[in-house]
Amino acid sequence: MRFIITYYGYMDGSGEYYIVVDSEKCNGCGECVTHCPKQVLEIIQTMVDLEEQLVAAVKEEHRKNIKYSCSACRPEKATTPCVSACKRKAITCIWKPKAP
Repeated sequence: MRFIITYYGYMDGSGEYYIVVDSEKCNGCGECVTHCPKQVLEIIQTMVDLEEQLVAAVKEEHRKNIKYSCSACRPEKATTPCVSACKRKAITCIWKPKAP
């Protein structure tokens, strides 16, 4: 079985901002969704090698605004609530703002 690592976010002149979900590790439990203070995450059903699987995902309306949607959690300084809540370590944050 092949699994997918999905990068939600973007890189621009101000830095790199991604929430990363590893579908091999994610079991769709929803703990990350419950702990996200900005309600950025949701559980979706997706196809992986012709099998349906529940996984965490960044909501469509937040995908192009990750830098702003997740900024309250200060991912560059501490572990975010969604990452801390995931016992399977399926979610990571890449948060690299460029120095001014």
